[in-house]
Amino acid sequence: MHPARLAPAHLALAVLVAAVWGVNFVVIEIGLDHFPPLLFSALRFLVAALPAVFFVGRPKVAWKWIVGVGLVLGVAKFGLLFTGMDLGAPAGLSSLILQVQAVFTALFAFAALGERPGRLKVLGMAVALAGIGVAAVDEGGSGPLAGFALVIAAAACWGVSNVLTRKAAPPDALNFMVWVSTVPVLPLLALSLLLEGPERDLEALRGLDWTGVGVIAYVAWITTVFGFGAWGLLLRRYPASSVAPFSLLVPVFGMSSAALFLGESVSPLRWCAAALLVGGVALTSFQRKAVAEPEVRVLVPTPNGGATP
Repeated sequence: MHPARLAPAHLALAVLVAAVWGVNFVVIEIGLDHFPPLLFSALRFLVAALPAVFFVGRPKVAWKWIVGVGLVLGVAKFGLLFTGMDLGAPAGLSSLILQVQAVFTALFAFAALGERPGRLKVLGMAVALAGIGVAAVDEGGSGPLAGFALVIAAAACWGVSNVLTRKAAPPDALNFMVWVSTVPVLPLLALSLLLEGPERDLEALRGLDWTGVGVIAYVAWITTVFGFGAWGLLLRRYPASSVAPFSLLVPVFGMSSAALFLGESVSPLRWCAAALLVGGVALTSFQRKAVAEPEVRVLVPTPNGGATP
């Protein structure tokens, strides 16, 4: 039986993880000035996997789940997210839009696992989708819709990977994420060579500076290894219903850090979209009853990048 209320140190850790994942969108934006998006994503997973894969032990789930999540989360979700941001989707807005993964997760869980959503969850999905509509109206008047659409597609892929992760039921979140990180490296490198070109990739690698190194280190070690390791620790000690609400702080930190460091303005429409999305995701994600222990272990990649961005 786990305590429902987080101890002060663990509460601070949950807020820190949300801040790390929120600021990650600003770091990605900076990284896209140094690397093509698909190459950047490949480097992120390469550094996250090495050398950590030699220290986390052997995989604790079947390889089919590691490969499946690696392709859907690593190649599809992050490839689409990085490309969407490279096409102009703002960092703050991207941190917000990705939270609609909770809606996609509920829809795919219903289709694939037969998990019928209750009335409160359906209401939450409708509210969150209304937030997406408001954000689309705002983005349509101020930025490229192609990047916005790719970020939504990334959220859908994240929903698929959440369902796959639920089926895999990994007992160790850090072990699972490190092994998952080994899968996307070669496919992303191949896609980068094919779509972005070897000349562009070589130019980025030759021009690697300390900012580029720091960006890769942050998105790989801080957001992935530290972030998911800490989140997994919290989910092993507390019910998911006690930990999950802190993931709603991710877009708060994402939008505020983007405004602070990148000078992104937040229009009234975007604030309205944020309120609808966060409120809808809250209704979609929270449950009245505490989650049983096996399910607690499965819900690790709920917030950002599961699987963090």
